[in-house]
This record gives sequence, C-alpha cells and structure tokens, in this order.
Amino acid sequence: MTKAAYIHIPFCEQICHYCDFNKFLIQGQPVDDYLDAMELEIKKLLEAYPAKAIETFYIGGGTPTALDDEQLKRMLEIVTTHLQPTDQNIEFTVEANPSVTERNKLQILKNAGANRLSIGVQAFQDTLLSALNRNHRREDVARMIHEAQAIGFENISIDLMFGLPGQTLEMFKESVSLALQLNVPHISAYSLQVENQTVFGIRDKKGELSLPGEEKESVMFEYLIDTLKQKGFFQYEISNFAKPGYESKHNRVYWKNEPYYGIGAGAHGYLDDIRYENVKPLPHYIRKIREDALPQRIVTRLEEKDRMEEEVFLGLRKMDGVNKETFYKKYNLHIEDVFSEQIDKLTAQGLLVNDTQSIRLTNRGLFLGNEVFQEFIGVI
Repeated sequence: MTKAAYIHIPFCEQICHYCDFNKFLIQGQPVDDYLDAMELEIKKLLEAYPAKAIETFYIGGGTPTALDDEQLKRMLEIVTTHLQPTDQNIEFTVEANPSVTERNKLQILKNAGANRLSIGVQAFQDTLLSALNRNHRREDVARMIHEAQAIGFENISIDLMFGLPGQTLEMFKESVSLALQLNVPHISAYSLQVENQTVFGIRDKKGELSLPGEEKESVMFEYLIDTLKQKGFFQYEISNFAKPGYESKHNRVYWKNEPYYGIGAGAHGYLDDIRYENVKPLPHYIRKIREDALPQRIVTRLEEKDRMEEEVFLGLRKMDGVNKETFYKKYNLHIEDVFSEQIDKLTAQGLLVNDTQSIRLTNRGLFLGNEVFQEFIGVI
C-alpha cells in the first residue's frame, strides 16, 4: 500500500556549488507548463497505481519556495486535490530556503495544510555560505524560523553540513550551538559529498578544493552526536536527530524500503517492486507527459534478492536497524539464512550488533556506514 509521495520542484533562485539534484535557475523557465505536466503525471500515476492512504507528502527540490505566490498556491492545490491527505495526522513537509522570509509565503504553505518545514541552513558562517553559493545569510535563518513559529509551524527541521571547504571544528560547534538556540525539534546533518557534475566536483578535480579530511569530519560528527544527545535529541538515523515524537515519517518510508510515488522531473519512485527515475530535462519531461506517457527514464524491476539487499542496507541507516521478525514476514526467510557470512564478519569487526531482535550498527559502525552497507550489495 503506497502511503507516501515525493514531489520534486526543480527550480532555484541560485545554484549551490555542492548540489547534484535535478535543478534549474528559475529565471525564464516554463514554470506554469511544468506545473501542468506535474498535474498530468499525478493523474497518470494514480491510474496505473491507485493510492490507498497517503500519510506523508514531501515537497522538495530545488527550492519549492522559489515559486511566486500564485505558482506556489497552484502547486500545493494540485498536490492536495489529487493525492488527497487521509487525515489530520498526515505529515506534510515542504523544503524552504532561509532567504524566503516573507510571512505571506509561509502562510500559503500553512493554509494548504503543510505542517512541517525542512530548512536548508547548512552553516551559520557567512563566509561558508558564500563558498557554498547559498543565497541566504546567518540573520535570515532566525528571522524565517521565528516567522514560521509565529504562524503556527511547530515541526521544523534544520539541515546542517560538515566537512565543508574551509570549515573548522569551531565553526561547526558554533553552527550546532546556534541551531539549538532556535528551539527546533529536528536537526539533520550531512557530511559534504563531492559530486562530479558540480562546481565543487570540478574544483576538486583541479586540486582547488581544500577539505578538512576524514579525521576532522569524524571529530565533527562525534561532537554533533554527543552534543545533541545532551540537549534531548535522539539519533534515530545516521544523519537525523529529533526530539521525541518529531522523527520524519516520510524518510522512514525510504529506510523501511516501502513504496512511494516520485513525481516531477528527475524524481525517483518505488511502486510495485519497481524503482524508477523520471527524465530530468524540463522540455523532455513536459513533452513525455503531453505524449500521454509516464515520464520515466529508468525503470528497474527488483527481484526478491534485490529487495532483500535493499531491506538491509537501507534499514541499517536506522539506529534500531533491521528487525528480524519483519524481515522474515516479508521474505519468509531468516536474515541469517541469507546474510550469515556478512553479519558474522561485520559483528567480529565491531561494526554490527546482532541480537535476537535485530541487526544494527555499533557506535563505530556509524562512522563507517558506507563500508558496512557495501557488504550487503550484490552478494546473493
């Protein structure tokens, strides 16, 4: 039963130097045509894969709040009209940029039923924000969050980054401290991943990118974990920390390997054991929809062995790991019957805990997560 939908709005006011998501500068783009196409895609998806009970919406990008007021209202109306929230307990997240501090835009989100904001702060030092090519500054963050809280947004998440060019441990400590002062119940923190087709990727190939290095990254990550724990946050996934009751329901769908709609140019979805990726260029996306076809570029039907592998390496991102009973109910196999060699090896290395209920990362395993995940890929 599909209970989650991700909607991709690929427009930005400025392109960040690290971002590898499908995005376009909004100036001169066919935004209204894109919204028309997105509405048609939703209709076609629902015909092919009827929705039963949508429990989480996540509108990301790009920068959804880069749309003007009327476009933003229309986009939200398209989503809520066709996907129809099931009840008042739905989680409805919209990504927002701190440069968007106008109360009216936040009010538009609230009026449409959005009840969670994910705000891309990344850092609180203007020098780092300039280096990332972000179009907000430190003072914009507090202003926006105070505005959002004033109109009734309680569930607010902040994104931070570490391992940035020129970032010191003291800078990261300051960012964590300032984030905590804003009294938000959720913080996500990610290490910088240098992707090939980005400004940072190009600079890195030329030897022009000065990064802190893995050892300093580990120190930053350890500081983050310890500090947030002391302040009442619990780490429920490698990169995500929440006050009790404020975990992201939508992201849990991904980590539990459950189906979800992926809507928009470059969006990824997972339906009926099929993973798909939509075409990325806007003209191609719009043309495919107008040709009465789903705009999917890559479609992969997962065999049971693929689903079992994904169940493990996605599930291990959660602090409670992969539940053995759940695995057995899904695949009619015990997890040890399939991955005994990998589990034994990683447990002996001190990277996994293996008990009667689950397998999960140790504290050491948290810092070497990608190495652990690789052990479960392509082994069946």
